[in-house]
Amino acid sequence: MKQLMLGNEAVARGIFEAGCSLVFSYPGTPSTEITEYAARYPEIIAEWATNEKVALEAAIGASLAGARVLCAMKHVGLNVAADPLFTAAYTGITGGLVIAVADDPGMHSSQNEQDTRAVAVAAKIPVLEPCDSAECLEMTKTAFELSERFDLPVILRLTTRVSHTRSPVAVGERREPQLIEYKKNPQKNVMIPAFARDRRIDLEKRIAAVTDFAQNSSINIEEDGNGDLGIISSGVCRLYAKEGAPENSGFLNLRMTNPLPENLIIDFAAKYREIAVFEELDPIIENHCKSLGIKVTGKNRFSRTGEYSGLLAAKSFKSESFEFEAYDLPVPVRPPVLCAGCPHRGVFYLLKKLNLYVSGDIGCYTLGASAPLSSIDSTVCMGASVSGLHGFLKARPEYTSKAVAVIGDSTFLHSGITGLIDVVYNQSNGTIIILDNRTTGMTGHQHHPATGYDLRGQPAPQVDLTEICRACGVKRIRVCDAYDIEQNEKVLSEELAANEPSVIIMRRSCVLLKSVEKQPPLKVDEHICIGCGKCLEVGCPAILVSDKHARIDDESCAGCGLCSHICPVKAISAKEENA
Repeated sequence: MKQLMLGNEAVARGIFEAGCSLVFSYPGTPSTEITEYAARYPEIIAEWATNEKVALEAAIGASLAGARVLCAMKHVGLNVAADPLFTAAYTGITGGLVIAVADDPGMHSSQNEQDTRAVAVAAKIPVLEPCDSAECLEMTKTAFELSERFDLPVILRLTTRVSHTRSPVAVGERREPQLIEYKKNPQKNVMIPAFARDRRIDLEKRIAAVTDFAQNSSINIEEDGNGDLGIISSGVCRLYAKEGAPENSGFLNLRMTNPLPENLIIDFAAKYREIAVFEELDPIIENHCKSLGIKVTGKNRFSRTGEYSGLLAAKSFKSESFEFEAYDLPVPVRPPVLCAGCPHRGVFYLLKKLNLYVSGDIGCYTLGASAPLSSIDSTVCMGASVSGLHGFLKARPEYTSKAVAVIGDSTFLHSGITGLIDVVYNQSNGTIIILDNRTTGMTGHQHHPATGYDLRGQPAPQVDLTEICRACGVKRIRVCDAYDIEQNEKVLSEELAANEPSVIIMRRSCVLLKSVEKQPPLKVDEHICIGCGKCLEVGCPAILVSDKHARIDDESCAGCGLCSHICPVKAISAKEENA
């Protein structure tokens, strides 16, 4: 029986059918749904870890115990997990270990556009690349088999379009989990230099064995053509190439992109007058082909950045067989904005009003950088707001009273704590604002250790952010209601003037959480409104302009009251007050 499945959902089904017992992850778009769907199977233990490094280390431990285990993350999460990743290739595995990594060509929800294949080549870890949901299920199961066969972790590389596109999937039965016997083996699993040197030599032998497999198995698929053009591609680009290339083209569909099958590529290239490598992001396959002495077209024709498409393939290959219909209609630009009622909006309004330098972080609150709030000065990676503020103040101590860091509650637990310890230990008088909206907001409202609930929504021990900050050595800790603008301005001024590190926890639940009740919508009294536009400075999508007066959309307004606080003529109030 076939079902229509999201790519990430199909990976979760593959996890289930492969007899995988455990999933450890940190949420990160576009990988998040893998773990959420896996959690729907009661046979699987699925957990949110505090960050990707912790998740992968837990997965390695479960593998060492003999269980099949998967760890899911987005591409930048792999950076956080790099330390255990590289060493896990040396140690190898016991139970199958699969790392599902979702890249984000086009940066739909990411701060960079890195290519996981390049990391895998450096780490000497095999990579499988599905092109649709059916292959997501199939290749997840294959990844576990290859992991155990070759004593290596295996990366299942996805991209946004594969993860977030639905296609038909034929589901199967679950393989009953079987724990592989644990045997104490420090020479294999304890990576002190004396043992690691031997494992490094052994790693080369294991990768060579995987290379032989890639050469001789049916995992990579060749489709003969009777024309002059042969196209080599992988992942979703295989589908784009088939959509847009001339009908008589030949295709080499690489479903394993590390290690690459040298003889297969050489034999394929010999059949065609022209060889094109059609791959998103880095020229991984292209450079490998060139190292084999094969003349190919690649990034000299196709972009190094952004997503590809069937239309791009058709234009690049000058194919006349690709049909599409274009509509010459203006499409309004709709940039992402903080939601109506977002508790972060008032904080960013204050930061702009006080003209502060703001060291930002990763989360939905990064939208505080956008106009009209325009508050954030820098955003690099998870946790960098706190560490970055420390470095900024060391270089420019005169900014001590006019610079802050902002970081979300989930991000603080992920990688902000160590930065806070550094601030205290190395004595910079930074003011850190934790935007505590009681959830991991940007990736779709996942629980974390400070919410009091686990991945399945069951009660769990709740980490106290205040006590963590105190344990880090911070003496000045203030907890504020993010909606209380007047009080928060006073607190900000006091903490910026303090001669020691301080933390302000701006606490208010995300307005989109099901547990949060919206307040009655506000209303503008047009008889009082002077059309000054002051209320527009907060960038709330519920506030409109009509006939030179502000107006509030009833359906969007969450009743947070921020606009009423800043209206200079008090024209905005609750509906009953305007009656």
